[in-house]
Amino acid sequence: MAALFGRRLRKGATTTAVAAAAVAALSASQAPGVTPTTTGGEGSASESATPPETSATGNSPYYTDLPPLNTPNKPGASINLPVATGPAEAGIPATVLGAYKQAEAALAASDPACRLPWQLLAAIGKVESGQARGGRVDANGTTTSAILGPVLNGVGFANISDTDDGAYDGDRTHDRAVGPMQFIPSTWAGWGQDGNGDGRKDPNNIYDAALAAGKYLCAGGRDLSVPSDLDRAILSYNHSQEYLRTVLSWFEYYKRGTHQVPDGTGVLPVGRSDSSSGASPSPTAPVTPGPSAGPSQPVGTPSPTPPPTTTPPMTPPPTKPGGGATTPPAPSPTETVTVVEDAAGGQLTAVAGQEFAQPVKARAKNARGLAVPGASLVVEVVGDTDARFSGDRRSVVVRTGADGVAVAPALLAGERTGAFTVRVTVVGRVAPRLDRTATVTQRQADELTRAGDKELTAAPGAEFADAVEVRAAFNGAAAAGVAVTATMIIAADDPAENTKGPYFKDAEGNPVRTLAELRTGADGALVLPKIYADDQTGTFLLRLTAPGGATLTIELQVAAPPAEPSAPATPTP
Repeated sequence: MAALFGRRLRKGATTTAVAAAAVAALSASQAPGVTPTTTGGEGSASESATPPETSATGNSPYYTDLPPLNTPNKPGASINLPVATGPAEAGIPATVLGAYKQAEAALAASDPACRLPWQLLAAIGKVESGQARGGRVDANGTTTSAILGPVLNGVGFANISDTDDGAYDGDRTHDRAVGPMQFIPSTWAGWGQDGNGDGRKDPNNIYDAALAAGKYLCAGGRDLSVPSDLDRAILSYNHSQEYLRTVLSWFEYYKRGTHQVPDGTGVLPVGRSDSSSGASPSPTAPVTPGPSAGPSQPVGTPSPTPPPTTTPPMTPPPTKPGGGATTPPAPSPTETVTVVEDAAGGQLTAVAGQEFAQPVKARAKNARGLAVPGASLVVEVVGDTDARFSGDRRSVVVRTGADGVAVAPALLAGERTGAFTVRVTVVGRVAPRLDRTATVTQRQADELTRAGDKELTAAPGAEFADAVEVRAAFNGAAAAGVAVTATMIIAADDPAENTKGPYFKDAEGNPVRTLAELRTGADGALVLPKIYADDQTGTFLLRLTAPGGATLTIELQVAAPPAEPSAPATPTP
């Protein structure tokens, strides 16, 4: 492989000096910015920056291959870059790349201060599993066979007794690192995520594992744009300075440019830190995921005994009989998509706080107009809105079914009303794309009722002694968060604001006769602010209205108190 794809540094060359030189070579040609430092000094994780006692991988072995010294010439980069000689190493399998980008988007929404770049996940994924063994994943992003690290039995590695009863790693004696991001079971128990919205947290699924790795790297309030935080995050995954340098090498390389390749065709690494050159975390029969757990912290790469099964290196396809050009691999379904169209119809509308009744559906077609099954599409929320897909996600990756249609998870409207865009694109591409307008309307009530029926009275110049409490309902259920407007009106058939009679007070104590944006509580109830009477007497009307058509009119009586009976006259003697 190294001979085929150009200059690659193998295990034997992965010394501190060589790795540092590779990082320097990759970063030297970049535009001005943060340059990773890995040998101490300002901005680096020096020996004084003690990593945590445990790591995501249990300090298991990892791939030591370094990227080519000639990096992809990303548009806008230095013109002094040499011509790329290792394009294959810059290729990332389509589903794996989509998972990294989805995790980046999820963290940008839930923890924007972390500034997690997807290229960091790609660098760790490369070092831990060779991008899920070259992208050998199924339509849901789950590895076609389990990726297991060595047994962590204390022979050459940490001694970690079984914590999952073999549920994830098949070993009831010791733990082993599991999946494309190589989490040990005890870490997964605390940091595992459901990245693809299927209701399970599976360390063998690249969407789940990438999101968990992102959250793990962001733990402790880290800002990954700060070199020292970046170094500490990587060291928390594996406490090795060599590991840090290797990951940073790939991180810098991927930042210079990558491209998508079909699943299952990615370049497989060769060198291993446990000296088992050519070996990889052993592929086995698929492991049934263990119980769903909350977010966990990644732990453990496996140990070298028994030696992991060797994954044969990828070989070029055979040449045609009699010589000639080799047959290129067939494009993946995702690569054949030329059209993305709406497959649902109707309007995307929802009341604030409610689920959109109309699902987001998109159909993928190829250049011949045929449906494309098994294609990966990105569905994202675009615009000034707090609407989210289930799992509090702004973007999700979905696969098309046999009919070429992909269905996004449930979309939940937030409290912000108005229009926004739901955008559907193909993983790794900006075109073709489908934009649909979604609208969030105010919470509604179809009924307003007063709590109690006591007559509301006050003397001129006094305040009404009894508070006005109302309840809102929609379709027979309490309507929470509904905006209610209260207005002193002229008459039942004239809803204009009255300029005389009872009034409310604003924040400065001035009389006001209309109050807007009053909100019902969780139980649909609303208690109006105090009401005051001026010097006018008579019967006045207070009208309450709410979105959805609910209206309630309440009478207010202002009358002078009855006169005190006069004392009987004293007879004249």
